[in-house]
Amino acid sequence: MPFRLFRRASATLTVASAVALGVPLLAMSGIASAATPIKMVLNWKYEGPQAWFFLAQDRGYFKAEGLDVTFDQGEGSDASIPKVASGAYQAGFGDLNALVELAAKEPAAAPVAVDVLYNTPPFAVVVKSDSPIHTPKDLEGKNVGAPANDGALKLFPAFAKLAGVDASKVHITNIAPNLREQMLMRGQVDAIFGYMTTITFSTRAMGVDAAHDLRFIRYGDYGMNLYSNAVFFSRDFIKANPEAVRGFLVALNHGIRDVIADPDAGVDAVMKREPLLNRDVEKAKLLATMHNDMSAPEIAKIGLGDVDQNRLKRDISIIVDAASLPRTPAPADVFDNHFLPPRTDRPSAM
Repeated sequence: MPFRLFRRASATLTVASAVALGVPLLAMSGIASAATPIKMVLNWKYEGPQAWFFLAQDRGYFKAEGLDVTFDQGEGSDASIPKVASGAYQAGFGDLNALVELAAKEPAAAPVAVDVLYNTPPFAVVVKSDSPIHTPKDLEGKNVGAPANDGALKLFPAFAKLAGVDASKVHITNIAPNLREQMLMRGQVDAIFGYMTTITFSTRAMGVDAAHDLRFIRYGDYGMNLYSNAVFFSRDFIKANPEAVRGFLVALNHGIRDVIADPDAGVDAVMKREPLLNRDVEKAKLLATMHNDMSAPEIAKIGLGDVDQNRLKRDISIIVDAASLPRTPAPADVFDNHFLPPRTDRPSAM
């Protein structure tokens, strides 16, 4: 008997034997083919708003799609993009606007977003409530701090242009992520860049009531209605493994729906990975992210994960114009919605 026929007959006998023994076929999937490995770098250290990734992993949703997924902590929403572009990771979670910039500069290397989770702009400049800074123009001559990979910092040139600020007159201080809020409250910087939810809860851990002690100058109030964090994959991986990308989003969507139904289960999955976190704080961060960053009215029509094409075009044009980028990527160069689960399966509200 030729070897290929012998191998096929052996495989058939093995599956038949498994069925006879009552072994589920899913458990036999490794016999036919190994699970596709996916290494994903997240936007930040393990935290509540990443709950759906971990719950999907713990409940076997990725495994059921034939995937072997591992997650690494990130160093900022911008930092994950080059890590995927370099080939160190197959997937990432980070700022769509940083991806636009890379797509304009290095179109062949830039990853492609496949699922936009943060559809409301979270970017802000934050000051103490007694600060003389009330408008973006007041930032001129002031010292503003942020980690080097902060998404709001990266977008400041675009924000400054729209808000009529001379960015050359704003002094930027790069500071460690864990010192950002402390330096603001101590008066070591006049303002800080960051995500609203992140800063709200970081200061809460310091005993600061953000609603009373801070003021947020929101980018979205000055014409920057930008998308933010998205799941993206390298172009090479998408080309070689389209079904793996589709399966990843099916599993993730299942995890998101589970967290919406039971946020505590999601927080359990986060605490399993970082037991020293404050559970109550992480749950509050999760709920705030769902409410503030993932609830744009458009999802009632297009569903979580998809984008409004006209809004995305404007997003791209803002980034290209503000940064004087060499080319304007087409929306299809930046985002591909063909891997998303069907519209009826994705959340319409958070």
